[in-house]
Amino acid sequence: MAIEKTLIIACGALAREILSMIEINGFNHMDLKCLPASLHNKPNKIPEALRNKITENKHLYQNIFVAYADCGTGGAIKKICDNENIKMIKAPHCYSFYAGQENFNKIAEQELGSFYLTDYLASNFDTLIMEGCGLNKYPEMRDLMFSNYKRLVYLSQINDAELDKKAEAAAKKLQLDYIKITTGYGELANFIDNAAA
Repeated sequence: MAIEKTLIIACGALAREILSMIEINGFNHMDLKCLPASLHNKPNKIPEALRNKITENKHLYQNIFVAYADCGTGGAIKKICDNENIKMIKAPHCYSFYAGQENFNKIAEQELGSFYLTDYLASNFDTLIMEGCGLNKYPEMRDLMFSNYKRLVYLSQINDAELDKKAEAAAKKLQLDYIKITTGYGELANFIDNAAA
């Protein structure tokens, strides 16, 4: 029996992790296509881009899965997936599916004023936050944007000394306390395994 071709449509911020799981597990019947991670700065544009990506590919694959959480779209991603009968990750954001929803809730309850990083965000912090939010040009904006935060929580997927340094440096730039929690791929791994089945 031929294996059905499966497509994962994902946020570009998850590309490295998903490609790693595809390779490690030998999921040769699975392809990955990503939307730009920069869309997180304009979440209102994610639904249309996702709908277009699904339309472009649904005649090419027997199965499509969406590796996006809600990501600030107010349920728009879920509505598209429901209309297309496509499974997506059931989570409000990537922090919760990496940590696991129950565990993330516990982490968040410890300190509501937490700013979160993943491996992708730690690696791209200067571009996405310092430049993207204009903090290099207008450092006084840090107090306006981050005055309610008390700590930076780095949810790491892999152990990488260079990423650890970048996450710690990010906490210093934002003048926040620093904590690292190793999550691995969390519920994303389960989602990819189920998509491959």
